[in-house]
Amino acid sequence: MFGKLKEELPYIRPGDTIKVYQKIKEKDKERIQVFEGVVLARKHGKGISATITVRGIFSGVGVERIFPLHSPIIEKIEVVKRGKVRRAKLYYLREAKGRKGRLKRKDFVRTNKEKPKEK
Repeated sequence: MFGKLKEELPYIRPGDTIKVYQKIKEKDKERIQVFEGVVLARKHGKGISATITVRGIFSGVGVERIFPLHSPIIEKIEVVKRGKVRRAKLYYLREAKGRKGRLKRKDFVRTNKEKPKEK
């Protein structure tokens, strides 16, 4: 289970709005928790240690989480919107308020590579 690269990951860039489906285990029950937000950074390339930093706003409070892309805890990652940015790290969005916190959006068209697998 560990040390294996996932092959079904979508193409993720900074500025994209994504949903991360994460497995949460509580005692003997297991459930899926969804975290939606903007990708601020992608680090460590395409290797086993690749991570993304995702920032979401919940109840008016900004929450950032770092997700290892190839972790077995991550069920799936879904791209909601594509953002048009000119930076690799969007840490300036932490302090941005109002219109400065918005990103330009590109029309998102799902390609064959990004289509979810039928079960």
